[in-house]
Amino acid sequence: MKPIERVAMALNHQEPDRVPVYPILSGVTRKLVDASYEQWSTDAGVCANALIKAADEFELDCIVTLIDLSVECDAWEQKLIFHENDAAHPDYSQSVIGSIEEYVKIKKVDYRTSERMMMHIDVCKKLVEARGSELPIVAFVFGPLGILSMLRNQQNMYMDLYDDPDAVKNAAREINETLKDYVNAIIDTGVNAVMFDTLFASGTIMSKDMWMEMEGPLVKELADLVHERGRLVMIHNCGQRIYFDAQIEMMHPQAISFLWPPDDCADFAECKEKYGKEVTLIGCVPPPMVVTATDEQWEETCKEQIDVFAKGGGFMLATGCEYPSNASFDRAKSMVEIAKTYGKY
Repeated sequence: MKPIERVAMALNHQEPDRVPVYPILSGVTRKLVDASYEQWSTDAGVCANALIKAADEFELDCIVTLIDLSVECDAWEQKLIFHENDAAHPDYSQSVIGSIEEYVKIKKVDYRTSERMMMHIDVCKKLVEARGSELPIVAFVFGPLGILSMLRNQQNMYMDLYDDPDAVKNAAREINETLKDYVNAIIDTGVNAVMFDTLFASGTIMSKDMWMEMEGPLVKELADLVHERGRLVMIHNCGQRIYFDAQIEMMHPQAISFLWPPDDCADFAECKEKYGKEVTLIGCVPPPMVVTATDEQWEETCKEQIDVFAKGGGFMLATGCEYPSNASFDRAKSMVEIAKTYGKY
């Protein structure tokens, strides 16, 4: 069975030959092509080749284009810091939004002026051309509030939400207008799905009511666009107490990638019972275990996820967030092997 067939059955809540698997191999794949982190995250050819090599070498069931969370903020000329062995991030000493009065600077921009957005689009295009007939290609896009926090910094933006929520809301809407054009361009490459990172839709960051007011309507517009274009909507959120119910109401996703049980579930078993027939569940092996766990602990955790989630389909075994960027690939190989053996239906 081809990976694209296996994942399609899981998304339709059917049981394929085995559980699909995808340890979220992102920055770590640079090691497969002897690239620096900056080169991998700025050169579409290098990035695409690394992701393809990882998919081929480790027999992955899909590719997700998670580069880093600073791709989209480049469109507003946010200065970034590139590290030798870690993902790029904003230089907050040079934030685009330096004070609460500066949110008015944020207007819709042409995504085509952003080197990093265009690089990501090119990565999607190369992946679809090279492996699109065999593997689902899932484009990764940061949500509007997340991008705004890259331009201001998360702590300051959170305080601004209380001091002047309209300023934050208006800026987020301008970003969202840009994202609509960007997402349309991504879909034009032929990707199978768009996965939105909804960082703020979790209890550790903001209340459900606040998220529904500040970002819910915006991501609904993005999700509606993806659905209208005939592609799948997926969500990634590795925060604690993630709001499954609110995001399902707003976005109607086909799948959710997550690390912790949702806020209205006591554990993963309740999550499967409550949401397992509504969305495909992707996860939930903690990435730190890649470097901290023994082999036995890693295998046990992977098998526990299969035991809880696999029955009836609608599940994909994965890390709950990005695989550590400097770790060995041993645990990724192990996860795939467990899916192929213990994860048989």
